[in-house]
Amino acid sequence: MLAFYREENKVICGIDEAGRGCIAGPVVAAAVILPDDFSHPLLNDSKKLSEEQRNLLRPLIESAAIAFGVGIVDNQIVDEINILQATYRAMHLATDRLKVLPDLLLIDGNRFRPYKNIAHKTIIKGDGKYMQIAAASVLAKTYRDEMMERLHLEFPAYNWQKNKGYPTLAHRAVVKELGSCRYHRQTFQLLKPEQLTIF
Repeated sequence: MLAFYREENKVICGIDEAGRGCIAGPVVAAAVILPDDFSHPLLNDSKKLSEEQRNLLRPLIESAAIAFGVGIVDNQIVDEINILQATYRAMHLATDRLKVLPDLLLIDGNRFRPYKNIAHKTIIKGDGKYMQIAAASVLAKTYRDEMMERLHLEFPAYNWQKNKGYPTLAHRAVVKELGSCRYHRQTFQLLKPEQLTIF
């Protein structure tokens, strides 16, 4: 069971992202404020959960949350401002959408760009330590997966329904054969050096 992060008389918000390592699609962040009595035995880092478990948890988190928000930054903005800045922007957008102002932001990872005047704390592998960050992890992952499944209908050859835009061997093989599309991140290494054809 994960820990519940507490500080006396403070409203705590967990924040996490999904899609930083992808070569296609948006980066998505979620911000979640959970009530003090929230717990669920399945809740964990979304990467350690099955798709079925994540989809089970999402409505439970959303209905129980005091507030939650989701921020989305598309691949074109990722290319314009770089993935780190795009991640910060997605996290800020998610925080903007909260109906309750938190006192402290708990960020998964080791870097963050301060948001307004709200205190923040970065926690490496926080999505596997604290419920608030794990809940944000689940929302970010499920919202992004849904988006990639919709984009798959537009460009089925890349099989985003399965790989969700991550650089799998199969995904890169299709990029090598067909080229990239408008949802690919052109500033990312779409092909590994050994896959590049040199004329």
